[in-house]
Amino acid sequence: MRSIRVLGAMLAIAVLSGCAVAGSGYDIAKMRAAQPTGSAFTKALTEEYRKLTIFEADDMYDWRDADFFARKGLRAAAGEVVEPDAIASRDLPADKVGELTGARAELMQLLGAGARDKAPQEAAAAQAAFDCWMEQQEENFQADHIAACRERFYTAMDKLRAAMKPPAKAEPAPAPAPAMAPKPFVVFFGFDKTDITAAAAKTIDDAVATAKKIKATDFSVTGHADRAGSEDYNSDLSLRRANAVRAALVARGIVGARVSVAGRGEAEPAVPTADGVKEQANRRVQIIVLQ
Repeated sequence: MRSIRVLGAMLAIAVLSGCAVAGSGYDIAKMRAAQPTGSAFTKALTEEYRKLTIFEADDMYDWRDADFFARKGLRAAAGEVVEPDAIASRDLPADKVGELTGARAELMQLLGAGARDKAPQEAAAAQAAFDCWMEQQEENFQADHIAACRERFYTAMDKLRAAMKPPAKAEPAPAPAPAMAPKPFVVFFGFDKTDITAAAAKTIDDAVATAKKIKATDFSVTGHADRAGSEDYNSDLSLRRANAVRAALVARGIVGARVSVAGRGEAEPAVPTADGVKEQANRRVQIIVLQ
């Protein structure tokens, strides 16, 4: 093990001194000394990617991913708003795609709601932890590293959600309110897909369990699509996704007549994009348990 680490250190010196082919070592070296500019968010993101770069280069001797994080960090240092890695950018294990997709969708919703301005430190930490999780999950052989990045992401998201909450107002105690309706359940789909994944099935199970717990019998199911493809096609696709979820609810014992179905096509994106852009967060069906 010692000989491996010594060899790794020698390789590091060779890359950073120019003995290796110009490219990754140059970006890594630049990232170590980069001076961040731009907004509070891009400055915080620069520091987060700097830490990832140094860890991959100095501790893991993973030049490919060190270089990848260095390039993202240099863009952030130049004041560019860099986005979290797309799900399709990594070769992920099939059974991990659902959780990572949902995690990225929530992160993108918070970023789209102004988290970069309202909570720049928390937003940067959450984004870097997500990219770390994606990188480790693609490698898929160091369980402790995967778990560490995953836990870091969820901890950062807890802080980000808390930072995004509006400050409490000092007001007289309100009268007792009726029980709040449960939050909507969101099912995500693959590109141009209507099939129910394992992650989607679990979400549907949770919706049914919640309905039984509060003795609710009615559901509202609304499908959505991203902006890749024509409006007419996406309108039909969103309705087919909604009907797929309705069928799953019926299969779990829900009376079909109690489930209202609608398709919104690409008209109400969770994450606004330009026309033609694929966006996982927008390929969804929202389930509302009605009381």
